Amino acid sequence: MVGGFPGEMVISIREAHSPDIDELIGLDDIARRDPIRASFLRDAVERGNCLVADRAGCVLGYGILDYSFYGQGFIPLVYVRADSRRHGVGSNLIRGLEARCVTPKLFTSTNDSNKPMKALLSQLGFDRSGIIHNLDPGDPEIVYFKLRTTGTV
Repeated sequence: MVGGFPGEMVISIREAHSPDIDELIGLDDIARRDPIRASFLRDAVERGNCLVADRAGCVLGYGILDYSFYGQGFIPLVYVRADSRRHGVGSNLIRGLEARCVTPKLFTSTNDSNKPMKALLSQLGFDRSGIIHNLDPGDPEIVYFKLRTTGTV
């Protein structure tokens, strides 16, 4: 939980459950119009791979952790409502996902154009690890990596 001082946003991070699915899809602009993204999100919740950031019962965002990247921890998606960005929601989701990760290596990626996410990953101790071209035309995917130290997250 983050916050607690007057005027601060208190954010709780918890595992997503089936009753959250419709709300998560509803807050995600892409999932609302893309059945593949909605199905991916639904599957992540059902597998226990999705965390939710919430404040006073209001869902602010979600993050997903899986092991689809060469058997290593991988964060394929972090989504924060537009009106909740830059208030610690994304960083708390990533920290929560990192705390759940069972491998010493944790990877994620973002488009080169996503400057806020690149800055956040750097702030959280992730290093650039590689680049993937040809996913989104003209906007390569930057892969990030963090070596987790036992006992510290």
